[in-house]
Amino acid sequence: MKDETTIKLNLEKNLKKIKHKIIVLSGKGGVGKSTISANLAVMLADKGYKVGILDSDLHGPSIPKLLGIETKKPMVTDTGIQPVFAMPNLEVMSIAFLLQDKDSPVIWRGPLKMGAIKQLIGGVEWGNLDYLIVDLPPGTGDEPLSILQIIKDNDGAIIVTTPQDVALLSVRKSINFVRKMNVPVIGIIENMSSFTCPHCNRTINIFKTGGGLKASMDLNVPFLGNIPLDPEIVEKGDLGITIFSKNKKSATMNAFIGIIKKIEEKNK
Repeated sequence: MKDETTIKLNLEKNLKKIKHKIIVLSGKGGVGKSTISANLAVMLADKGYKVGILDSDLHGPSIPKLLGIETKKPMVTDTGIQPVFAMPNLEVMSIAFLLQDKDSPVIWRGPLKMGAIKQLIGGVEWGNLDYLIVDLPPGTGDEPLSILQIIKDNDGAIIVTTPQDVALLSVRKSINFVRKMNVPVIGIIENMSSFTCPHCNRTINIFKTGGGLKASMDLNVPFLGNIPLDPEIVEKGDLGITIFSKNKKSATMNAFIGIIKKIEEKNK
């Protein structure tokens, strides 16, 4: 492993080449944070931005699967690790690419995790990017703390939640966590907000609805939008395909388009 001075210099060099760094996190697992990260990255890349997505979940990396590139391997050169391209303008790095097989567990303690995260940022040839989307593991433990300490000059954090009260409790902790780290909150996304029956078109609030908006108002942070509970997201995710489609408009697509516009407006 490279010495600390070299790693620090590489980190600084790489981060200077990235215009906008967006952290995506959630207070608990199972809210669809990685799915949202993957779809936002794809839509930004399709708009012509140069985008990178860092899957920093060392124990449950899922971005390669969601983007259909889990069998690919990054090239290692004299200058560093080359990220894997999921599509033109979208490069990806994840610990999943470096494991012996997809079923291999990562059984590491804190210092090893910190070293791995530094390598995934500083040891990877990200190049000049418009956006780096950093998909954090759930919670406020070692990995989220390490990322926020390393990427200090970031645009802020997007908090993903589902509407029910148990998830919103974790949202409040996440917001307080990033505020203590002096990281601005870009906004809250409420995922799995409602379900529209494909047979009768009736809207059913399976996990309730409106909790994300209420939390944003209570905590004085922006609300980015509601994403419906959409079976197509699940089906496409399992196939390694994102929800994005130029030729198809849906409530889910419109929700993502609205969120992207708010992100772009913030960075003007």
